Amino acid sequence: MREARFIKKNVDKWNQYQHEETQDPDEMADRFVTLLDDLSYAKTFYPQSKVTRWINGIAAGIYQSIYQNRKHKYSRILLFWKYELPLLFRRYHKIFLFTLILFVLFVAIGVISSTTDPNYAENYFNHNVQAGYYEETISRIQKGDPFGVYKSENPFSMFVYIAYNNIKVAFYSVVFGVLFGIGTIFFMWNNGLMLGCFQYIFFSQGLGWQSVMVIWIHGTIEISSIVIASCAGLILGFGWLFPGTYTRRQSFLKSVKDAMKICVSLVPFFIVAAFFESYVTHLMSNTFQKDSHDIGLPVPVSIIILAGSFFLILWYFVLYPIRLHNNGVVLEDGKIIKNGITYEL
Repeated sequence: MREARFIKKNVDKWNQYQHEETQDPDEMADRFVTLLDDLSYAKTFYPQSKVTRWINGIAAGIYQSIYQNRKHKYSRILLFWKYELPLLFRRYHKIFLFTLILFVLFVAIGVISSTTDPNYAENYFNHNVQAGYYEETISRIQKGDPFGVYKSENPFSMFVYIAYNNIKVAFYSVVFGVLFGIGTIFFMWNNGLMLGCFQYIFFSQGLGWQSVMVIWIHGTIEISSIVIASCAGLILGFGWLFPGTYTRRQSFLKSVKDAMKICVSLVPFFIVAAFFESYVTHLMSNTFQKDSHDIGLPVPVSIIILAGSFFLILWYFVLYPIRLHNNGVVLEDGKIIKNGITYEL
């Protein structure tokens, strides 16, 4: 076949392959095989021709695309944490802000109620947490060991129980969002009141600063994760209530998928919080125990852990997603698009 006829027969196809990229792996493979056939023919009959170099360049570009996609498939977990989860959460920043404001309101109600009614915190803990918990806490404060509860059990047993309990609470907060978000708000109400009453006890006894240094070593990540789990629950509820341009069924299924991704992503954070509470918090509690000969934790170390935990949550769930969004990184139809490159999930 003459070279001119060979070119005329295939030039439209080559132009399409060069200028109209595809992300379909099957289509990409078919193009690559076809180009290899054309390249083999051209190298045999027109080895010095420009068209041979052109076909080779197109085939090389498709090969690199195949290699790139194959490479990223093996880094699915990395893609999830680096791009998918932050971009997913960026979509729901407004719901997260609403959740945070609502939770802070519930905490404030707990504090104000305890301030106006001296028996409120006692009644709340005795009826909603554990009978005698309030009295036991006050007794420890009077004995000079206000945070002794954090060293009353075997650290490993505490670690397992706390991690399991927090993950369970987060899961319930998400799942009960299916009740139009009311179930999630109920869990937020209980957790917010409990936190407000709990902090009030120590502030009312003149131990506010000490309680922050001890409790929030683990509480920063733990409470933040509870709020994020509540956000996921409201995502589930709002997806059912406000379908937007989707059908109600489509919106609900999408919200379930997104909410569960956020919920599962919190597991490592709860494990870290449980580790802090079981193995680190009790060291800080020794620092504020009167006449304690046990090893304590320097206050600057506590401040570093508190600040680090706070900025970790703020950066990963708020600032980093905004940065990705502003840089044009997009999560769309199960694909991440960055700088014109599509990463298959």
